[in-house]
Amino acid sequence: MVPPTHASARCRPRTNPLAKSYLLVFVVAAVLYGISCAPGAAWQDSGLIQYRVWHRDIEGRLGLALSHPLYYLIAIGAARIPLGEFGHRVNCVSALAGAFAVANLYLLVRLWLGRIFPAAVAAATLALSHTFWWHASIAETYTLWSALFLGELICLLQYTRTGRRGFLYLLGLLNGTALAVHMLSSIPMACYAVLLVILLTRKSIRPKHAVIVVLLWIVGALPYEILIVKDIVESGDAGAVLASAAFGERWRTDVLNATLSWKIVGENVLLILLNFPTPNVLLFFAGCCGLRRVGPAAFRNVLVALLALFLLFAFRYTVADRYAFFIPFYCIVAVVVAVGTQQVLSRLRHRIASCAIAAFLLLPIGVYAALPEWAERAGLRIGTRQDIPYRDDYEYFLRPWRTGYVGAERFAREALQTVENDAVIWADITTVAPLLYAQEIEGLRPDVKIISGFASTEGAPIVSEQTLPTLLAERPVYVVSLMPKYCPAFVCEKYRLVRTSVLWRVTEETQDSAGRKARVHEMHQVQ
Repeated sequence: MVPPTHASARCRPRTNPLAKSYLLVFVVAAVLYGISCAPGAAWQDSGLIQYRVWHRDIEGRLGLALSHPLYYLIAIGAARIPLGEFGHRVNCVSALAGAFAVANLYLLVRLWLGRIFPAAVAAATLALSHTFWWHASIAETYTLWSALFLGELICLLQYTRTGRRGFLYLLGLLNGTALAVHMLSSIPMACYAVLLVILLTRKSIRPKHAVIVVLLWIVGALPYEILIVKDIVESGDAGAVLASAAFGERWRTDVLNATLSWKIVGENVLLILLNFPTPNVLLFFAGCCGLRRVGPAAFRNVLVALLALFLLFAFRYTVADRYAFFIPFYCIVAVVVAVGTQQVLSRLRHRIASCAIAAFLLLPIGVYAALPEWAERAGLRIGTRQDIPYRDDYEYFLRPWRTGYVGAERFAREALQTVENDAVIWADITTVAPLLYAQEIEGLRPDVKIISGFASTEGAPIVSEQTLPTLLAERPVYVVSLMPKYCPAFVCEKYRLVRTSVLWRVTEETQDSAGRKARVHEMHQVQ
């Protein structure tokens, strides 16, 4: 065999070890999230996301702040790929985006600290954190946003290390793009704006360079900006449209909330502990102490500011699903954990320390596997409604993986198959999406009319206190839940509800309000 000449050796393409390790992290995360991804229809917000993707609805009906246009453009494109079930394809967008986020986190720490093990610890810490894993298993916007946000931090790091303006330009483009996915990007945008002002003041960049950054940001945010301009032109009310873009239709008070109760504080502490149920969480505090010894200073300062701002934003947020808004904070926690890992290993050079950290990385999997049974036996209240058929809320909310879960499809099919012809089903935000999924995507029972305050079957009748008596005389009417929050008050208080399979049929029998409420309470206790 003839050995290669020097010329042929020079022509041989080199393999980049960093690129190979990045790809390896991505593949491992993609396999994890692919296995844990929900196979079809989903409940609540995730189900409504699938519904919007099916209808190619870029804007939605809950205000521009909840439109997330870039996510839907990507999901609509992915859903057209003729592989597997429609709902699974939409869910897989979150899974693949989550894998990119984990890989980007690995790359960020590897570039910053220059070591493989701390970068792997950071990637595994985020990948196995409860809320991030949970949102990588269903149709949600947060993993795609996280991938872009961590890409921003990579650009910021490289700019502060090299001074190359190309990284600053890419930072502006990525932040605008992330804003087209979720309004969470307004927080890092404010930090980057301050950085630009400092750079201009110090004459590190010229005004024309700042203008280029802003123009690229505008290009990245175009999907969102187009919706805003369209709504302003159609409505003529720029103030209302901008308020919708900032807060949605009904969340201004929650977004601007500046008060805290001990109940919220306690819940938030438990949420954070749920995401890091491992002794490795102590590495975060070691990392906080060691941050000042890791440069560049500009990157470190922005990172600390983002850590504080994201924690403050999520901690005093009062929406029911505020646990999702801690995800940006968890991303930065994972970065700081990597710093703590490097600090600890620089002092404890024995291999046992590395092995212990590596072993503790996998501890959350065991915790999540055992937690639902423990919480149920302990009678722990987790704040969920616990009246949804084929959904054990302890298991559903405390385990982040959705492998093989078909409870939503099972409920919807049974509900639609057991009602009479031309029946009407009043559903709530949790259950309406699976019902519409079974009806519109699977073609099941098109004669049934599904009604909710969020989405309804085309041509569905109006159900109100005034129209219900007439409607009951013409066709069967059902509700999904007895709980007043999820059942119209005039139905719960004035009509008798009879259990039929997974639904409750509304009858014309009435009773006094006090007796009705007592009966509802009794049924809740049984459930």
